[in-house]
Amino acid sequence: MALNYIWIALFALGFLVGVIKLCLGDMEALPAMMDSTFEMSKDGFEMCLGLTGTLTLWMGLLKIGEDSGLINKLANFLSPVLTRLFPEIPKGHPALGAIFMNISANMLGLDNAATPMGLKAMQELQSINKAKDTASNSMIMFLTLNTSGITIIPISIMAYRAKAGAADPTDVFIPLLLTSLCSTIVGLIVCSIYQRINLFNRYIMALFAVIAVFVAGLFTFIWGMDNQQMQNFCRVLTSIMILGAIMIFIYSGWRKKLNVYNSFIEGAKGGFNVAVTLIPYVVAILVAVGVFRASGGLQMLQQAVEAGVEAIGLNSDFVGALPVALMKPLSGPGARGMMLENFSHFGPDSFIGHLSSVLQGCTDTTFYILAVYFGSVGIKKYRYSVTCGLSADIAGMIAAVLISYFFFG
Repeated sequence: MALNYIWIALFALGFLVGVIKLCLGDMEALPAMMDSTFEMSKDGFEMCLGLTGTLTLWMGLLKIGEDSGLINKLANFLSPVLTRLFPEIPKGHPALGAIFMNISANMLGLDNAATPMGLKAMQELQSINKAKDTASNSMIMFLTLNTSGITIIPISIMAYRAKAGAADPTDVFIPLLLTSLCSTIVGLIVCSIYQRINLFNRYIMALFAVIAVFVAGLFTFIWGMDNQQMQNFCRVLTSIMILGAIMIFIYSGWRKKLNVYNSFIEGAKGGFNVAVTLIPYVVAILVAVGVFRASGGLQMLQQAVEAGVEAIGLNSDFVGALPVALMKPLSGPGARGMMLENFSHFGPDSFIGHLSSVLQGCTDTTFYILAVYFGSVGIKKYRYSVTCGLSADIAGMIAAVLISYFFFG
């Protein structure tokens, strides 16, 4: 229901701003908004179409993992932690393995690989959901962790910074890790309060300790590397993770003497169907965002915030990166475009350039993810999922500003 109101509000506010501009003599406002509807509809369709290949590949591999029992083994291994975060999921259910794989891919910045795994997890969660049109507690917890966007290796953002000519494309590494940890912790706490989950048990605390050790080890390993060495390391590690996962799936099927090829084809057939199912949801959210942006409403909001911040005597340097923060929960490509625009206007090594990079990676596209993931399984009632997702977003954005001032201010 919350997404419904936000979707209507984006159109209404965009139209209102456009009409006001028309009355003031701006004859291009409404045509620009109209053009945006066609452009964003096309972009949404092409985005889903482009996702088809990735969905086909990974859903085929996941089918091999399911038939070979690999998913069940992962679920059993992780059940002490995951069953406490997802008490509704039966022990050993394939959903637990798919959830783990999705979160792992997100932590490594593997956006394209993470989406099919997340959609597979939603399908598994829907299979045990009693109210098929209503989000279950497990779905909301999963999407809260998904949208909070914890990232250990932000390879894509570092690549964009390098392309923009940053002197040190990797200098946002630690700030991004810290801000995404903040958003994830806040999202997890808020969701746990709603679901009355006790986070202070030995298994969950042990998981936090393992993550802390891994992060500390990663920092120790890369400490002292120059820019090129660090970028090469991140690319190699990413490649190892992706190719290693593919080979593990294939090996698990071969070891169980499956017809691996036929199993892959059977699972891959669902990739196209899922991509087609996503088109209406993606187009809906992107068109609304496009209309609001083309109307100038986003720019007016930025100017109003800047005036308010300066009126109370605070430093308003961060306001230049505000469009990235406002766009991020709505549209990943939109926020990325805002970040690249700031790179071009202010420079990637400016305070605004650094803050834009951190804001781009501090959380994920909450409304887009909710629309796509819930839409893929026919969920219409989101319950408190928007509250949990936005809590993580706000925490990540506040942390991004404060941490960026500390590192780059």
